[in-house]
Formats: sequence, structure tokens, C-alpha cells
Amino acid sequence: MRRLAFALAAVVISAPALAQAPDPALVERGAYVARAGDCTACHTAPAAGSAPFAGGYDIPSPMGPIVSSNITPSKTHGIGNYTLDDFTRAVREGIAANGTHLYPAMPYTAYAGVSDEDIAALYAYFMLSVEPVDTSPPKTELPFPFDYRALMIGWNLLYGGHGFTPSPGAGGQVQRGQYLVETLGHCSTCHSPRNLLMGEERSRFLGGGTVGGWIAPNITSDPVAGIGGWSEDEIVAFLRDGDVPGRGVAGGQMAEAVEHSLRHLTDDDLRAIAAYLKTVPPVADPGLTRPAYGWSEARPIAVTTFEPGNGPMQADLADATTLDGAILFNAACATCHGIDGAGTPDGTFPSLTANATVGASSPANLVLTIASGVDREGADGHAFMQTFGAELTDAQIAAVATYVTSRFGNPDISVDEPTVALLRAGGPPPWILGAAPWLVAIAGGIVALIVVGLVSLLFFRRSRRYQPA
Repeated sequence: MRRLAFALAAVVISAPALAQAPDPALVERGAYVARAGDCTACHTAPAAGSAPFAGGYDIPSPMGPIVSSNITPSKTHGIGNYTLDDFTRAVREGIAANGTHLYPAMPYTAYAGVSDEDIAALYAYFMLSVEPVDTSPPKTELPFPFDYRALMIGWNLLYGGHGFTPSPGAGGQVQRGQYLVETLGHCSTCHSPRNLLMGEERSRFLGGGTVGGWIAPNITSDPVAGIGGWSEDEIVAFLRDGDVPGRGVAGGQMAEAVEHSLRHLTDDDLRAIAAYLKTVPPVADPGLTRPAYGWSEARPIAVTTFEPGNGPMQADLADATTLDGAILFNAACATCHGIDGAGTPDGTFPSLTANATVGASSPANLVLTIASGVDREGADGHAFMQTFGAELTDAQIAAVATYVTSRFGNPDISVDEPTVALLRAGGPPPWILGAAPWLVAIAGGIVALIVVGLVSLLFFRRSRRYQPA
């Protein structure tokens, strides 16, 4: 009966005039589905005063920024003319009502598994609750050949949506968590590694990925490489608040997910996610000997080193060009995190020891946190760390990051200036980006050879037909 009720509601709200409003409970459910799907984070520009869901956010991708679209019910600039079928196709298949193929920055590969009921509720919410905005964001401009959207037809055949299949034998809570993680939460979009053609490696599901230079860590049940050492309560707290003392803090795109999506979910759904993640098959990293949060030793340079007469002269401490990581740390970081890296007792400023960002096998998230800062709303309040990207050079960020890892985290990690510059530019380019021109040239050559061969064959047949007897 419930499925029938949703189907009838879908029929009602698919009518062009939307003359009869569905049950308000359907719209309310759609609002919750939109939060679970994190629609706000991508479809609302980060500038203050930006209209919700009007698009204009530059989503980082290896091929260049992809500008999110207007998904308000505007009939001229948004999705106001979409039928339920149009909406469903866009969400699940990545094809707009006019036939345009969307880039997979829109996680339709995960949304392919969203239930009919949730699709209908989401459609009702956008059509009947969201304010229309009659403006269009700038167009996405990617380099050739990625600006040719028809290429997505072939990519979708290889890596398109796989639907949703509940794990056999799993209980109701775990199945609910699986549904949220694999579909609405689209966790694998960031947390799974990708192959040479930028398709997700399903064999290493949730084994860690990269987004715009940031590392989306391994969140499988592996106790060293993943989050197998986290309790379910700790996972819930991280999703809800964005930080867990002794484990880590959320930055970058994960901070956005906490602010716009995860902190708004019910406790039951958060616990379902945590329960499911504890069951995800482990993806190990043989090179790791302890988890990223396992570096709990503080090895700071003594403060007496910086007193006049014991070390650098006072003039050195004020040198804005210094590349001494200890001086930079004590000038820029120690005020909040303490010279011993212990943070504050109430956790407002986190400890740098037993911190996954500082103890990770890659310095990427530490470097980008220093450069970009943190500005995140969690269920427990506002977390803020100022940005230093405009105040410190790439070489200085490298110096302070190396000091932090050597004194409070993984001492095997050191950072240099080129690494910082590369991370701030979005990280190492994928293979496909450099190979694309050659692949296009090869494909063009093959097509040309086929055309030449067909023309030659046609000419040969005609010449034989008209030979004298």
C-alpha cells in the first residue's frame, strides 16, 4: 500500500500544472532525501547570499572545474518543465531533459540505486518547496576532448549506474546503512580509487580516493588502513560533528558533507551508516604499520629554543621570508594548537597528535588544511581555522607541514615546495588527461583508415564491374 501511495503521489505531481499538491509528508520526506543526497553542497554557490540550488559552484575535477546547474523549479533556467520521468532519468542516468549528458561530478552512478519512493519525494520537494531562480550559472568549459559530452555515452556503458542490491543476510540496520552509503550518500564517488579512465574500482570499494588534491581516506573495515579501529559511536560522532578527539577532523569536501548533509540525518540513519561501514570488506595497505591516528607522540622543539640568546635572534622571528618550520609553527600555529601540539582541553582547537590528518601516509590533507583552513558547521557547533594560503608561500607551507609531521605525526613524511604547488593546483593530473590527445589522434587515424579502406573497396568493385569482356 505504501508503494501505491507514492506512485499515486508521483502521478499527481507529474501533472504539468501541479494543480493538486501531494501530502505535505511527501515533500518533507523529499527535503530529507535532498539533505541525505547532499544536493545543497554542489548546487548552491558558496558565496554569501547565494540562492539555494541555483547552481554556480565549481566542482573540482581532474579535467577542470565543473559548474553545477540550476535545479530550482524555474521554467526558463532550471528544471521547472521536468516531468517525473525527466527528473528520474537525470538523477539516475545523468541525462538532462534536453538529452544533454551530465558529467559524473553529478553522482548519478550512485543515484542509479535511489528508490522510486525517494525519487518521487525528491521531485515533490524540488517542484513544490524550492523557490525558482531565473538565472543561469556559467557554462562548464573543459578542454578538448572532454568538452564533447557525447563521450559520456561510452563511459556510461563501462561505468554507469549499478543500481542497489542489499547485502544478502544483512539485518535491517546494515541494509539501511548500505543504501545510504551506496546511493544517496554516494560515498564511493570520493572514497573509492579510480582507474585510468576515471571509473571507480569496485574491487577496492571505499578503499580511498582523491578529490581536488584532497585525500578521501580508506573507510573500509581494515583496522590499519581503514576505520576498523573506530567504534560505531566514534563514526557517528565524526559524521555528525566533523571531529572526534584522538581520531581526526573533517576538512575539504568532507567538511561540506558534514555541514550540508550528515549532521542533519537522524541518529538512526547515522548509526545505520556506521554499522554498515564496519561490515565493508577491508582494503589493506601493506606499507602501513599503524593507523593514521596512531601517532600519539609529541616531539616539539622546546620553547626555550626561541628565547633571545638561546636560538634565533628576535629579528629572525619576525622574518616573513623564513623557511624554518619551527619558527613558522610557533608564530602561526602554536597560539591555537599549543607549542606541544596538544590543542585545547575542550577540543575547540584539536590536538595534532593522534590526528589522522597529521599521521596520514600522504601529506595532502595537512597541506591543504594549512592552505585552505577549516570553516565547518557540525552538530556540536562551528569549527574554524584561518587560511594561510595567502600569507605563507608554498615553500613556507612545506616547511611548517614537515615540522608538524616530524614533531606530532608520521616522521617519515616530509613535504617540499613542488608538492605543495601541485596539491594546491588540484593534485597530480590523471593519466587520461595527458593521454586524451593521443587517444583522439589514434581514434581519428583508425577512422581515417577505415574510411580509406571502404572507399578503396568501393572503387575496386566498381572498376571490376566495368571491365570489358
